[in-house]
Amino acid sequence: MAVLLRIGPRGPRLRDALREAWRGRELLAFLVWRDVKVRYAQAALGAAWAVLQPLAAMLVFAVVFGRVAKLPSDGIPYASFCYVALVPWTFFANAVAGAGNSLVGQSHIVTKVYFPRVFVPASPVLAGVVDLVVAYPLLFALMAWQGTFPGLGLLLLPLLTIAVGLLAFGVGAWFAALNAQYRDVRHALPFVVQIWMFASPVVYPYSMATGRLRPLLAANPMTGLIEAHRAALLGRPFPWPEFAWSLAATALVAASGLYFFNRVERRLADVL
Repeated sequence: MAVLLRIGPRGPRLRDALREAWRGRELLAFLVWRDVKVRYAQAALGAAWAVLQPLAAMLVFAVVFGRVAKLPSDGIPYASFCYVALVPWTFFANAVAGAGNSLVGQSHIVTKVYFPRVFVPASPVLAGVVDLVVAYPLLFALMAWQGTFPGLGLLLLPLLTIAVGLLAFGVGAWFAALNAQYRDVRHALPFVVQIWMFASPVVYPYSMATGRLRPLLAANPMTGLIEAHRAALLGRPFPWPEFAWSLAATALVAASGLYFFNRVERRLADVL
């Protein structure tokens, strides 16, 4: 009976990959800066698009869901209620889309030059933080115009931003590795992100969900993070159970995404 014995190099350990990524952090900073410059290159409005994108969505949602459908907003002016959720959601959606397509889009570099591959999906996520910083002043101006002011919960904003970014990185790493092997993922990704938005309490309040729908909505890690943003910025009661679950789910998604990406990394040169 013939026995097939396959001898090959051992796959990179996750701990070694993280150590290598830390040593190359200056390269990561360069890739993030390059992504920011490329994003707004030859754009007449430049970084203003970081504000216009959620602003346009807020105006449409305010008319459709606030005026026509008359969805409740927990006693908060609908424009502020919606825009507080749209800012982190836009960051999350753009980061997932950018990270998910990053490996295929930069295959000409990935297949020719060696560097920590995890930088490829990580750089669009970190570059999105710049858009987030640009978008927040308009949010605060809108809240002030509608008579809503953030309290001490504002101090939680950096932690919430890190949590959203970490979740976006985990999801993006999963999609980037899958997209490298199956190009169908590239076509499915926009639909997944769009459906995910309506499965998150962006245009409606979490309190609107009742019965069996409530635990299903709470299982979505973006639910706790969006509600935490509203609590921090609009002075609402903090959703500790949902937020704790979101943090646990974020850690799980980020760790599993990094692990899966690390497993697929050694085959990238063959599949890209």
